[in-house]
Amino acid sequence: MGKNQDGLNVEILTRVITPDEQGQYLEIEFNVPKGTEQIKVTMDAQSEKDSVNVIDLGVKDPYRTRGWSGGARTEFFVSKSKATPGYLHGELHEGKWAVMLGTYKVAPSSCEVILTVEFTPHQYRWLRGDLHVHSVHSDGKYTLRENAEFAKTKKLDFMGLTDHNTSSQNYSYPRETEVLFIPGMELTTNKGHLNLYGVKDPLLDFRVNTMEELHSRLKEARDKGATISLNHPHCSNTGWEWEWDFDYDWVEVWNGPWREDNKNALEWWHNQLVSGRRLVAVGGSDTHRPDPYVKHGMPTTWVYGDSLTTSGILQAIDTGHVVLSYAPDGPFINLTNGTCMVGDVSNQLDKKVNLVVSQVEIGDVIKVYSNKGVEIEEKVSEEQDHVEMSFDVNSKAFYRVEVWRYFPQAKQNMLAALSNPIYFENQ
Repeated sequence: MGKNQDGLNVEILTRVITPDEQGQYLEIEFNVPKGTEQIKVTMDAQSEKDSVNVIDLGVKDPYRTRGWSGGARTEFFVSKSKATPGYLHGELHEGKWAVMLGTYKVAPSSCEVILTVEFTPHQYRWLRGDLHVHSVHSDGKYTLRENAEFAKTKKLDFMGLTDHNTSSQNYSYPRETEVLFIPGMELTTNKGHLNLYGVKDPLLDFRVNTMEELHSRLKEARDKGATISLNHPHCSNTGWEWEWDFDYDWVEVWNGPWREDNKNALEWWHNQLVSGRRLVAVGGSDTHRPDPYVKHGMPTTWVYGDSLTTSGILQAIDTGHVVLSYAPDGPFINLTNGTCMVGDVSNQLDKKVNLVVSQVEIGDVIKVYSNKGVEIEEKVSEEQDHVEMSFDVNSKAFYRVEVWRYFPQAKQNMLAALSNPIYFENQ
């Protein structure tokens, strides 16, 4: 087994099919390692010039057939949460699998089939996505397939399906795309909005007229396994007007293009951190329709997780392993203390906090905040790939980082990246 240019494990399998094997079903075995997240198989059937072969394609796991596309495809993928049409997503069992070949037509000169099998392992890496997107299933103008295409173009790994007060989108999204769709619903009330993630049908009835009904709706969603995000709490049009004592996990501090509403949400979140609360900050584009400024992946929510699955993404966000950037190619913040990263609680065995900010531009301003306020403010004065700095823990409760950039389109400085904090014990 070797590796491809993306660093994935790859196995090349070759089988020569003779004319007397025409009309049969053949199996080419391969081993799936423990901890595999996705399998991708590509078939190349070769023969002498002007000869025609028709080789059907499928796959089986150690227990059953997992898919068959006949002569319609020359490649497929299977993962835990999605698969090529004609194939079953689900657990990728360790052990002997087999590519199934149907020898419908074999050239008189024989046919050499070359199979390339790629294995994507469960491994921690930064995954990027948009947690807040609408479609034609509520008041959006894009179909789910169009949203998938935008995600692919922006190189997003995941997208939250958050149509208003409905769940039909969670049963209708295209499963052949390699973009992970996280089931969701934006619980939209007259006094504020919440995203409910991870459950296909979180509520039997969305209507909320009283605080008691809000508690009841959230309990129903929670009992079904939903994760709850408080959306754009300081939006001038749809901000939070209910009481603040209710059940939720995260707060959307960055909604769509940077503006005063987001600034107010950021300040509120920082005050929550100073008070001792460890509250995860997330973002989302809130895209509904074509717009010069509201676009998919703006902002991008980066999540450090070990699998591109709904449970893997949501669990990673719960830990606070989250960085936000204004776009998929915006600045990226890597904040660590020893083996700890954003979202972690450090025991301070290492007294140094290390910061690397990549994708910077001349004029960017890097701000390091603690519970005491701004600790460091540094302007990028020369062209460079990244900026590195380190500083002492110094009895702080947390550190977090912002990157500000001048955007000529808006003629002002705006937030370009934001990290969740690293927290410190016994402070």
